[in-house]
Amino acid sequence: MDLGLSGKHIVITGGSKGIGLAIVNGFLQEGAFVHVISRGIMNREDIRDITNYEAQIFEYHCDVTLEEELYVVFEAINKNANCMIDAVVANVGNGAGKTLPVTEKDEWDASWNINFNSSANTTRIFLNALKKSHGSLIFISSIAGEEFIGAPTSYSVAKHALLSFTKILSHRLAPEVRVNAIAPGNIYSEDGTWGKKKKENPSAVHHMLNEKVPLKRFGYPEEVAALVLFLTSEKASFITGSCINIDGGQTIRFS
Repeated sequence: MDLGLSGKHIVITGGSKGIGLAIVNGFLQEGAFVHVISRGIMNREDIRDITNYEAQIFEYHCDVTLEEELYVVFEAINKNANCMIDAVVANVGNGAGKTLPVTEKDEWDASWNINFNSSANTTRIFLNALKKSHGSLIFISSIAGEEFIGAPTSYSVAKHALLSFTKILSHRLAPEVRVNAIAPGNIYSEDGTWGKKKKENPSAVHHMLNEKVPLKRFGYPEEVAALVLFLTSEKASFITGSCINIDGGQTIRFS
């Protein structure tokens, strides 16, 4: 499907592995210019057909929870994108943490920074650029922000706040900028959380999938990426303020 993304300039935070890397690959294959922000160094071997896409990918390093670092990166991206940034995908997050009712302040603050402030900083810094392009802003949230699934409290609260942020922004930025969220469920990658759990206790993972997920399998980063690409494209031009789950049916609420 031609999504009309060729030549667009897309910014992706947390794009060096997992879901973020799959999103990077998806946009490259659509012919977009992709600006990847991450703390780590991207392994170029993870980019499919990298020799074909070398001219389309730009890499920047910073901690997006630090607004001053991100602003420096924004200036570089704006220059490389000829002052036309068409979409931003805020993908930074980390579900690690204790499942205590309320964790220690240091852990709580760290989780809030990476799971909410990273997206708030990204929005604040790239907002005027998105208004100029009438672009799209997408947050990667989690089903843990929608209902209780046993995830760490701090993570769930931060991801829920991100959904409120999505809805508020969608009203206050319309019609210039479309704002949506995606809430993945159990997404598998070998070097991710579920990859580790599967190696440690495959029978427990198999039981969880059969009991909790109607489709009885993991989702994959490429499936999340496909949804991101669609929401960014003009084919989703009437979608804003939405949170779309990609969880194999795991969530059980009616709304």
